[in-house]
Order: sequence, then structure tokens, then C-alpha cells
Amino acid sequence: MNYIFFGTPEFAAIILEKLIAAGFPPAAVVCNPDRPVGRKKVIAKPPTKILAEKYNIPVLQPEDIIDLKALKSDVFIVAAYAKIIPKEILDIPRLSAIGVHPSLLPKYRGASPIRGAILGGETETGVTLYLMDEKVDNGPIVAASHLPLATGETYETLLKKLAELGGNLLAEALPKFLAGEITPQPQDRSQATFTKKFTTEDGFINHRDLELAERGENPEQAAAIERKIRALNPEPGVWTMRNGKRVKLLETQIQDGKLLLTKIQIEGKKPKVLKS
Repeated sequence: MNYIFFGTPEFAAIILEKLIAAGFPPAAVVCNPDRPVGRKKVIAKPPTKILAEKYNIPVLQPEDIIDLKALKSDVFIVAAYAKIIPKEILDIPRLSAIGVHPSLLPKYRGASPIRGAILGGETETGVTLYLMDEKVDNGPIVAASHLPLATGETYETLLKKLAELGGNLLAEALPKFLAGEITPQPQDRSQATFTKKFTTEDGFINHRDLELAERGENPEQAAAIERKIRALNPEPGVWTMRNGKRVKLLETQIQDGKLLLTKIQIEGKKPKVLKS
């Protein structure tokens, strides 16, 4: 099996580690450049690069993209690469480029499928492997695996579960695909839904809406805010304004139709756990 793995963040690193553990290391890993992180802006390697170096797998960063033709891969595996890959690059592998998308396509195409599933109040999501083309999350489906959403599932917990699911699915499906035992099936594009990249503004909660939800006067609004807090933390975050100060809403729960804030962070102070 000769493939190149594209991916940068933790989600991709979990998938890559599953593939390596299953005996399928890639010929190379392509990821974003090292970037400054934290307040001190320390230059840090992407999680996939750290993992690749641990296993002595060559790492290519954007300036090395031209080297891909020389590797003569059967397939590319793309998981949270965070860059649009041009068609001329997708056409390099002998068979295809396979995307790993953390939703049950065609639902929740786009940048934020994990957050989208939580915000949408879904009871089930999953991972889809699909053949990539020039459109977003559009190609035929190679394989899919379902995952029930646990009560109180957060973005961070769901990301890890879906990454592990995706890694296991790839380890099972990739050899079958390379052997010609899988016939990809077209997506039902009439059922497609789309997500966007969320910003800080998307995390704002009007204080009046928050007060009504806390008093139980609007149970639907309370449920929507609770889902937003689970979906948009830690980034871009959920916040409101109280007494002229910005307050981050970190954790919450619903009790008898009322929104109960359990952890907040007032601007300039440390996170605070609130008594129920």
C-alpha cells in the first residue's frame, strides 16, 4: 500500500496513528507549516508532523508539494488538511484522493461538521470516506460508519471519537478499495446540508436571551444555548456581556427546562465553577 497522508491538527493525527498501528504507514505526510502558538508565540510543529517524525515518516510542508509526483502513490488520504487542494494535485495518485469527513455525507458538508451536528441537535453522526473532486465534500462515498451522540457530547469529546472511528474505518476499507472490492456510491446531493467556519461573533449570546433561558421562560432557547456552549468551546468560544464585562460561558446543563451555568470566566479572571 503506497499512499500519502494529508492532515494537520489533532483529528488528523489520531487517524494517522490508527493507520500506523494497523500496519499501514504512509509514504509521506503533508501538513501545514510550523506556526506560532500561545501568548508567547512559540513556534510549534503540527500534531501530524510530530507523529510522523516519531515513526521516521518523511514530512512535506507546502513548499515541498511538487515532490508528490515522484512518490508515485496509489491514493492520497486527506483528513483535516485545512487547505484547498487543487485538482492538479488531486489527480496525481494512481487511483484517487480519499477524503475523511466527520459527518454522514451528504449532511454537514464544509468546514464545521462536528460543531454542526451538535448545534443541530443530532442524535447520530459518523465518518464518511469519499472520493475527492474539485467541489466541497461532493464525491462518491467509499465507506461510512455511524456513531450515536452521547448526552452532553462536546466538540472536543466528539472530535476524538470521530477521529478514532475514521482511523478504524480507513484501516478496514483502504485495503478493500485498493483491491477493487469497493464500488463508490454517488451522494444524494438533494439531501446535502452545509456548514461554515464559526467566528467569535457566532458565539455571542444576548444577555436578555440568557436570562430568559436561565429562568426557564424559553426552554427552546435554553436548549439552543446549551448546544452552542458544547459546540463552540473552546474555540471560537461562547460569551455574553454582563455589567460591562465580557463573560465566557464554558459549561452548562439543562434542569427542568432551565439553563444552569456551571462554569464561566469573567474577563480578566480565572475560570470559575458555579454551584448548582
